[in-house]
Amino acid sequence: QVELVESGGRWVQAGDSLRLSCIASGRTSVARTMGWFHQAPGKNREFVAAVTWDSGVRYYADSVKGRFTVSRDNAKNAVYLQMTNLKSDDTGVYYCAAAVVSQDLRSGKPDYWGQGTQVTVSS
Repeated sequence: QVELVESGGRWVQAGDSLRLSCIASGRTSVARTMGWFHQAPGKNREFVAAVTWDSGVRYYADSVKGRFTVSRDNAKNAVYLQMTNLKSDDTGVYYCAAAVVSQDLRSGKPDYWGQGTQVTVSS
């Protein structure tokens, strides 16, 4: 079992930057890819970004390329999401996710989910 705990979500204004953090605990050795999903109010959860644990390969949704950066800290079992130039459409709950197989996470079927952290972008 892998437990994921997110932090960093808060209210910000459009154009601001924000960094989300996710710390993994438990059987972290099986979490070969970690990433982030976004669920806007009334919408489905969508993939945002992911990073593989071993090689550091990064994946992004088209909507966030150039604005968001995903990174990892292997020593801390942590994954981060640096968000810049935030827009009102970025409002919602951000979920950390982990998967054994990278494709599973990127297709929306990770093995583990965090509880989510709320980001509100005011225009």
